[in-house]
This record gives sequence, structure tokens and C-alpha cells, in this order.
Amino acid sequence: MIVITERCVGCAICMLVCPAEAIRVEGKAEVNIEKCESCKKCLIYCPINAVSWVE
Repeated sequence: MIVITERCVGCAICMLVCPAEAIRVEGKAEVNIEKCESCKKCLIYCPINAVSWVE
């Protein structure tokens, strides 16, 4: 499962790279777990490592 940490600054890169459109940004990024396909693109592209993967 993808988790957005408190380090998020709301740059919206994760939202732009998400193929499932499962992320929205309103100040900080939020993941819609029901839409998330676990592709981990948000984790790979986050420039400040604010995205984590939790089993």
C-alpha cells in the first residue's frame, strides 16, 4: 500500500505520473487506495522521498 508521509510538500508530481488517477493534491497529496494499482510510480518519481510502500 502506498503511504504519503508528512514530508510531502504538495508538488503534485505523484498526481501527474499516476496512471490510475488515484492521487489528488490539496496542500498535501492523498491516495485513493481503492483506485491505486500499486504501480509505485509515485514512489519512484517523488523528488523528496515523501512516498512509502507498506506491505
